[in-house]
Amino acid sequence: MAMMDDIEKSDSEISTAIKSEIKRQKEGLELIPSENYVSKAVLQAMGSILTNKYSEGYAGKRYYGGNRNIDTIESLAIARAKKAFNVEHANVQPYSGSPANFAVYCAVCKYGDVIMGQNLPDGGHLTHGWKTSMTGQLFKSVSYHVKPDGYLDIEEIRKLAIENKPKLIWVGATAYVREFPFEELGKIADEVGAYLAADIAHISGLVIAGVHKSPSPYAHIITTTTHKTLRGPRGGMIMVTRKGIEKDSELPQKIDRAIFPGLQGGPHDHTTAAIAVALGESLRPEFKVYAQQIVKNAKALGQSLMDNGIKIVTNGTDNHMVLVDLTPFGKGKGVLLQDAMDEANLTANKNTIPNDPSSPFYPSGLRLGTPAITTRGMKEEEMKLIGKWIAGIAKEVCGNELPEDKEQRNAFLKKFKDDIKSNQKVLATRKEVIELCRKFPLYPGMGILG
Repeated sequence: MAMMDDIEKSDSEISTAIKSEIKRQKEGLELIPSENYVSKAVLQAMGSILTNKYSEGYAGKRYYGGNRNIDTIESLAIARAKKAFNVEHANVQPYSGSPANFAVYCAVCKYGDVIMGQNLPDGGHLTHGWKTSMTGQLFKSVSYHVKPDGYLDIEEIRKLAIENKPKLIWVGATAYVREFPFEELGKIADEVGAYLAADIAHISGLVIAGVHKSPSPYAHIITTTTHKTLRGPRGGMIMVTRKGIEKDSELPQKIDRAIFPGLQGGPHDHTTAAIAVALGESLRPEFKVYAQQIVKNAKALGQSLMDNGIKIVTNGTDNHMVLVDLTPFGKGKGVLLQDAMDEANLTANKNTIPNDPSSPFYPSGLRLGTPAITTRGMKEEEMKLIGKWIAGIAKEVCGNELPEDKEQRNAFLKKFKDDIKSNQKVLATRKEVIELCRKFPLYPGMGILG
């Protein structure tokens, strides 16, 4: 409890909110694939005195004095990133994944250049050229898709690339459950003279551990967040591969200039330190075992869902993610299952599925991931149980029909959220979830966080 004493004294409202969030995380299962629990060491780095320092520039070339210790920390983070991902150059200063991706555009593209990325409703990312993102407004975006079976359509990607001659091609996604075909897309990029940027935000920890193919031999640029499967703080990185330098010897300098002074000011030094700690942890043998278990758990969770009558995209997964297809219940049911699961202390997020018959606001899918629950120590037996719980709730609530009229829909969802609070199936599941969570504490020995 001592860790909260000062916050309690200075700001009781924030203290109360933090305590409520601690309780939520301790008593619930985090099943959002982009979320994880950092180690105690990463927590300590993030909450360290490093947050007091200003460090514009790069190691050895700062615009402020007093940065000798920051230089050491940032240099360690860079060295560990280069080793972990087998790359020639790394920039660890991006504030997060989206700024990192935008820096790539600034480094290699001009306004109006053609770029390609995976269609957002097909599982792609906003910053890969989606129309509501500035990346889809400042550049001429051509989206590629998945096939009806949920796998990337390589022939379509090749055809679009030859027709449009993009300057930059993205590979990476937020809701794609199969291994990315880095080698095939690398060949396509070479064929049309494009840069290939691999956004491995979701799978970076799996790549380091060798349980997912690495993009390093095939891509010119690699971007990633540092949370998710890497289990670090909320930050970002941009890396340049040997292939990238062979294409453009000035690419590392272009990337660095795009981050600073192009897009950002001073780096977040406490985050840099936490990134270094997380990368150091990822290079240990036990991290490989952990990453292997993430994938085993995802496969087991997907199988449990199917065994209990729930459809999933591609009938399986190669990574940390399972994408539930709720169209057998009708369209737009993702929001219902998300809200009902929330009341049962099962945190997930509604998501579009390929060829979704509904809108992104009311999608027909649900995205699940296993990084956080694997960090807690759960394994295949727990996945069977969690899959059964989710399937039970889905069958309980997905028979409800969303009204087509917008005003009626808003009223329906408000009533649904109120009613679900007293649903006996949901309440019974919540009780079982809390009992399971007590067997797998978050931070053993850390008092209120335990």
